[in-house]
Amino acid sequence: MGLAIALAACGSKTANQQKQEQLAPANGQVLNGNEPGVTPMAQRVAVIGVLNKRNGLVKTVALHPGQSARWKDAMIHLRACETTAPWETEKLTGAFLQLDVQGADKKWRRVFSGWLYKESPSLNVVQHPVYDVWPKSCAMSFPPGPPAPPGAAPSGNESSAQKSPGRKAAAPSPSPSAEANNAA
Repeated sequence: MGLAIALAACGSKTANQQKQEQLAPANGQVLNGNEPGVTPMAQRVAVIGVLNKRNGLVKTVALHPGQSARWKDAMIHLRACETTAPWETEKLTGAFLQLDVQGADKKWRRVFSGWLYKESPSLNVVQHPVYDVWPKSCAMSFPPGPPAPPGAAPSGNESSAQKSPGRKAAAPSPSPSAEANNAA
């Protein structure tokens, strides 16, 4: 019986392989990070902003995945960073960050661990009373692909509402009825 199951499975694909094929886009541009031309994770460089809310000081650090930076009683660990490929319509820059803060008892505590996105800061928020952390950029390369779509949207969270006109040089004069109301 076991032999029959083993023989039946020889030519079939695993459930994981079938799932990956179903999720693959029609143009075949699926990147797993190991293709020629894609920057290996260890060689990517992320620029991270750190804000100390107590005194309003901002520090910018450049880190490779796996590196950490300490600023006062905060330790920022970069685990990964990604940027969407040039041929993608929505441009996103993300970083998997961990923030550890040293308490008054001199013990380090992890206060945040997760993905943060430059274009969608409200998607995942560092909730700490003193420190805020956000990704600014992730430098990486991609293999040749299709050309970038014309007018690619920077991100889906920007308003499509018409922008108000710029400030005018002179303020509009009040209407006669407003002057009459103010005089009374």
